[in-house]
Order: sequence, then C-alpha cells, then structure tokens
Amino acid sequence: MIEVVNPTTEEVIGTVRAGTVGEVDAAVGRAVAAFPAWAATPVEDRVDAVRRIADGLAARADELAATMVAEMGTTSAFATKVQVPNPIAIARAVADVVAGGYFDGERVGHSLVLREPVGVVAAITPWNFPLQQMVAKVVPALVAGDTVVLKPSELAPLTADLLAEVVTAAGVPHGVFGLVHGTGPVVGEALAAHPMVDMVSFTGSTRAGRRVAALAAETVKRVALELGGKSANVVLDDADLGRAVKIGVANAFMNNGQACSAWTRLLVPADRHDEAVELAAAAAAKHVPGDPALPTTRLGPAVSAAQRDRVVGYIRQGVAEGARLAHGGPDAPTDRGFHVAPTVFGGVTADMTIAREEIFGPVLSVLPYSDEDDAVRIANATVYGLGGAVFSADEERALAVAKRMRTGQVDINGAAFNTSAPFGGYRQSGNGREFGRFGLDEFTEVKSIQR
Repeated sequence: MIEVVNPTTEEVIGTVRAGTVGEVDAAVGRAVAAFPAWAATPVEDRVDAVRRIADGLAARADELAATMVAEMGTTSAFATKVQVPNPIAIARAVADVVAGGYFDGERVGHSLVLREPVGVVAAITPWNFPLQQMVAKVVPALVAGDTVVLKPSELAPLTADLLAEVVTAAGVPHGVFGLVHGTGPVVGEALAAHPMVDMVSFTGSTRAGRRVAALAAETVKRVALELGGKSANVVLDDADLGRAVKIGVANAFMNNGQACSAWTRLLVPADRHDEAVELAAAAAAKHVPGDPALPTTRLGPAVSAAQRDRVVGYIRQGVAEGARLAHGGPDAPTDRGFHVAPTVFGGVTADMTIAREEIFGPVLSVLPYSDEDDAVRIANATVYGLGGAVFSADEERALAVAKRMRTGQVDINGAAFNTSAPFGGYRQSGNGREFGRFGLDEFTEVKSIQR
C-alpha cells in the first residue's frame, strides 16, 4: 500500500494500492478491448459524456478542493479559484471544439483529410496540479474516441479516485477509462513500454520525461511531454516596476512555488535592480507560510519532506554561489509541516545554479540586464522554454520582446491564463500541446483519403 501524507500535518490521511505490472497489463487489455466500440460511438455521444464529466466535477468542487488541500498542500484559495475551475473550463472547451465540427474533415485538393482516434492512451500525471493535468489528458482522449489508462502521482492519488468516480457516473463504458495507482518505476514504466499502448501523455520532471520517451521509443509510440521550466519575467525599463514585481512574485509563489510555468527569474534593468529586489522582498514577506486549509493563507507547504529538502538545498546553493539573500532562507519557518520560507535572491547571474535549474519551490531570483537585447539573451539562456512574461508601458514593444522569447507561452502585463490556448514548451520543457483544439490534436491521427 502507498500511504498518502498530509504535508501540513505530516499525518497519514489515506492509502491506495500500489499497482503491479500485471495490473497494468490487465488495464491495458481492457482498454484495447473497449477501443473499437468507443471509437465507433457517435461523436455527439462522446461530447455529451465529456460535458457530464465537467458537470460532475462542478458538483463536487468543494470535495475536490478540500482533497487537494489535504493531500498536496495547495492553499484553499488557490484550490477554489484555480485547481478546480480550470479543469472544468478545460473539459468544456474541448467539448465545444468537437461539437463545432472538429471531426468533420476538410478538403485539400482531391483529398479528404480526417481526424481519427489514436488508440489506447497512457496518461501519467503529476501531483502539483493533479485534477487539471488529469483532465487535460483524459478528457480530450475520451472525446477523441481513445481509451485511457491513467497513472496519477502517488503523492496525490486521492483526487484521481474522485475523478474516476465522476467519469463512471458520467456513463463512460467499462474499460474505456482505467486507473492504476503506483510508482513511476513500476506502473509508469510499464505503461510507457507496453506494446499495446499507442500513445503516452506525460507531465512531470524533465528527467522522468526523458525516461518515458526512451521507453516509448522502443515501440515507436506517440509521446507528448509537458516537463519542467525556468520561466523569465522580463520587466522593461518603461514598465510600472512596482506592479510588475508584485504580480511577478505572486506568480513565482503560486501553488506554493510548485508550478512548472512559474516566473522564477525576474529580469530587471541593472540601474533598478536594488529597487526591484527591495520590492520583491516586501512582496514575499506577505506570503506567510501557514495552514493551507485556512482561506487567508497564501503559502502552503511543499508536497513532501523530500521536496522540501530539495528546495532548501537549492537555497543553500544560491547562498554558496554568491547570490544575495534578500528575504527568507533555508531555515524552517514553522514547527510542523514541510514548509519552505518564501525566498528572494538578488544579484543573481545567469550561470548560477538557482538561475539555471528548476527549483519547484517559493524561490525567486532577480537578475539585472543592461539593455533589451541582453534581457532577451538572459531569458533564453536556459535549456527550458515553457512560460514567460513581459511588462512594458508599450504593449507593442512588449509583444516584440515576447516574440523573441523561446518559450511556449508569454503573458504580457499580467494577462490572464487561457484554458483554451495551447499549453506546452520548447526544448527540454517538452513537446506537444494541451488544452483546446491544439491539445485535442495530440490525441488524434490524421488520415487523407484521395478520390
């Protein structure tokens, strides 16, 4: 059995069965058997099933939010405003795309080009946005006519159980959706390597993504990877510095700093570096670690003791390499729970470890730049390319800089997240896209018929 630990209280709050290779094989077998009938199900019926899933999630919103607060430490406010509403919006948007004629086909000369289901999909999902990442894979796969075997993170498995109940209640036939709990080295690798799985959609670390891709390559599976990030928030010299820093700190610390697309590098003009560090430290001081179940708490714990220790190790590394600690530090801010102090470093250079590697905790690095070209150079000086931001008084200038950034998403002046726009990264942040029409493309094959 796998014990589920509340990262705030450090108490065991549940258990799930650790799946075996044999159970993976059985789940894949059921998915293979169920595929022909599900793929042949009228598109309208699949759309209706997905809409029932979205409605089911909405009906259990409070329970889903409370479960995520308890098992992975996201704050109550973030759970109710983001962790639950986003997946519902993602599901409804995908249903709308399909209902709008996605599978009708298009003419290309004398060819009819069609979209068809890819087959059996293995969905391997993370703990930081458990419901969102499960829905972003399971829902487009189901509406496309694929069958799915889901392996959620063993750190946040209880949310997956609730999703499974919602999918069953929505009338999805037996075998079309399967859930196997377990660890990555056992269940995850068995799914990635399984000869009857046609596609693997994985979200997690870049290291684990490389392993998934290598295993899947043995049977030439389709692979979609959403991996790590080290996103830059570029504040141009004409921007409202106070506003940009305030929004930037909130983004860097969202979900307790455990977000792959968080803007963890704040790039500011060199002559305003010290002012920016001071503003960032003041903003970070308002993110007081506490009980995430309380509605006023802005910063909860790391998901586990191991994750806390990893983040603290990076903070110590930053100090050792000469970055200036402006707020926070490695010391535990609470007596109980896997909390990390919200931390701001100034005087960071692009070659420092804290500026190059994904930390996945509430740690912000402030880097000075000399001019706009230097800012773009620093922003792109990473193996990642998932998210980013630009702040400027001139939106066209900001857009020009955004176009030069080698990353999958860029937000200008704090623009809101869009659950219908494509989400995914460049380089070692992965390949493929999620959400809306672009996400749906990943779960379909393209066929051309000439006549």
